[in-house]
Amino acid sequence: MALDFARNLMTQTETQLLADDQSACQGILLVDDDTMFCRLINEYLTRYGYAVTLAHEGPSALKMMAESTWDAVILDVMLPQMDGFEILRKIRETSNVPVLMLTALSDETDRIVGLEIGADDYIPKSYSPRELLARLKAVLRRTGRTASAGNDDKEEIVVGSLKISQATHTARLNETALVLTPVEYHLLVVLAQAAGRIKTREQLLNEIRDRNYDVFDRSIDVHVSALRRKLGDDPKNPRFIRTVRSVGYMLMPPAESAR
Repeated sequence: MALDFARNLMTQTETQLLADDQSACQGILLVDDDTMFCRLINEYLTRYGYAVTLAHEGPSALKMMAESTWDAVILDVMLPQMDGFEILRKIRETSNVPVLMLTALSDETDRIVGLEIGADDYIPKSYSPRELLARLKAVLRRTGRTASAGNDDKEEIVVGSLKISQATHTARLNETALVLTPVEYHLLVVLAQAAGRIKTREQLLNEIRDRNYDVFDRSIDVHVSALRRKLGDDPKNPRFIRTVRSVGYMLMPPAESAR
């Protein structure tokens, strides 16, 4: 695995062509028990200005999570002592930090489990370093954690009793803060911006992912289901998110969602 990654490393010239200012001083916690692989990823991401800290098993990773603030976590599923799913569950008890999971598992059920727990993205173990970097940047963009993030889109979106602040990346329902993962938050923003209009699954995938790459359609359904639970929404009698059969989803217009 580490050797495959090393063969795919780009030259310094390619690195400089793709580098930008968004990664400056961003802290990444990488949790993987393959020490050689970790060193290679560390070296690669450091070229782009990321500050990478390594952990090789669950307890030490959770200790680091408790002691420091991170911009993103890259988490392997298969780990000794405590697997990635258990670590993710514990992270989500206290933090909404973006979590990008590494997996050798091809079973869709395993990926759905991770998404339901709160993973923001999955990367197969066969990925290239360029894909890792691109997906990391996409997750950071979606969560507003880029170092050069601008001051656009600071308005508040109000849909009935739901208020979304794009300045602080927070959402409140009846003045109660919602604890959302980054993907759930951005999915809610996309739906709220189009309140009263249908968004297809394909549109939602493209808008919350920022770019086209392999995902499975059910990932949107999983995130919508989690979002509904946090909104206290009944899919059979929705106040907020309505399913449009065989098409996609729609956030109810203000007059209906305010019931």
